[in-house]
Amino acid sequence: KEDPGKRNRPALVIQTDKGPRPAGERIPRTNSHSGSLQPFFDAHTMTHDLETDLAPLLDTLAQALLARGWQLASAESCTGGLIAACCTSLPGSSRWFERGVVSYSNAAKTALLDVPAALIGRCGAVSEEVVCAMAAGLLAHSPAEVSVAVTGIAGPDGGTPLKPVGSVWLAVARRGASAPCARLLQLGGDRRAVRHATVREALHEVVRCVRDAP
Repeated sequence: KEDPGKRNRPALVIQTDKGPRPAGERIPRTNSHSGSLQPFFDAHTMTHDLETDLAPLLDTLAQALLARGWQLASAESCTGGLIAACCTSLPGSSRWFERGVVSYSNAAKTALLDVPAALIGRCGAVSEEVVCAMAAGLLAHSPAEVSVAVTGIAGPDGGTPLKPVGSVWLAVARRGASAPCARLLQLGGDRRAVRHATVREALHEVVRCVRDAP
């Protein structure tokens, strides 16, 4: 039986750069990034490839956290949420992944993670001091036992002689520890390669932190 209100409902329309399309009509892919959905498809493929590549490491991380009954939280700048996306790609990840914060701008680092603006101004967003403050600030706002934070220069621009493209600071904080553990990564490759390598190293550091904890 037809829904009486169906006649009055507008048809679902998808708005594109070529004008409205009826729902169900395929949107062709295009090689041009200007005014197209190609960046979306590229980002989806990149995330899928990363999740597949890191599947064994993600399983190791999940088992390490579950064995202790701990949860993880992430604070990301240069990776833009890739750490959280990879973690939550695993079924049942809500048992061990608590939250992810994308603090891409300096203002977001201050507003969401309590990183002092003066600290960013003095040391720069890509620094040991700031990444440690990100990890500690996230732990203060989260019930998680472990936090991981990353901030860096993925490229292709933004580098300087002192902080070239591929410079990434990574920190892991654990509840009850005296201070976050931080390390500087000097990564090669294009923007995609830098971001992928950052996620991989971040997950490795969390596994080490959880396994080495008393």
